[in-house]
Amino acid sequence: MLLVTLMWSIAGVITRQLESARSFEVTFWRSFFTGLALAVYYAIAHGRDTPRLLRAGGRPLWISGLMWSVMFTCFMLALTLTTVANVLITMSVAPLLTALLARFMLGHPVATRTWAAIVVAGVGIAWMYGNSVSADGTHLLGTLVALGVPLAAAINWNTLQRSGGSVDLVPALLIGAFISSVITLPLSLPFRSTGHDVALLALLGVFQLAIPCVLAVRLSRSLAAPEISLLALLEIIFGIAWAWVGANEQPAPQVLAGGALVLGTLALNEAWGLRG
Repeated sequence: MLLVTLMWSIAGVITRQLESARSFEVTFWRSFFTGLALAVYYAIAHGRDTPRLLRAGGRPLWISGLMWSVMFTCFMLALTLTTVANVLITMSVAPLLTALLARFMLGHPVATRTWAAIVVAGVGIAWMYGNSVSADGTHLLGTLVALGVPLAAAINWNTLQRSGGSVDLVPALLIGAFISSVITLPLSLPFRSTGHDVALLALLGVFQLAIPCVLAVRLSRSLAAPEISLLALLEIIFGIAWAWVGANEQPAPQVLAGGALVLGTLALNEAWGLRG
């Protein structure tokens, strides 16, 4: 899981090395190569059973695939609109949104500690964006787009929970990558990417998304959900560090302070859940 978070975290710094690819084209190429890598993996693992397994997943599988497509698309678009730190810290509230949504979708009670974590994390995010929003509206737009990732993640995990764990997430990832590619292709034309850009986005599609996502799905059978959530927070720390060192993208003081408040709150909440 530590390796998974390290692989996830390279998206921001590599995106900053692109020469001419922008916005929807960035999303298209990464999703395309993710889908290609997952299709090859699934064909090798299941061969002729692939169509049958896709049909067997039913409605939960396709809802999950749609949510993955939202996550894939919003994440890369947000990176082109605002800083890596803003995107990653906004995404980090996914466990809290998942717990909140579970109250309505599954009837699960929200623990007092989780309510407290939601309030404190909200204060931290407001602190982060209080100055940047007024200074540059693009950061606000990037934050709103990034918020689509934890919202879709919350719907995704609760849908899977309601299905009783009968859905294999790997084909859902494949469906998500395919939908994201189809939706963003018309918006990407005419292509402006150089060969350098396409190579970097292929690297992201295979090594930043396809491989670590498959590993994370397999690891979910061995690690408890709070443990995975706690370890996944390392992606934010790694990602901000990569962007700082590799792209000279230094977070503003209020982002560091607010982000520390959000991450500290999430870590305590998940650590308490793991202890329970």
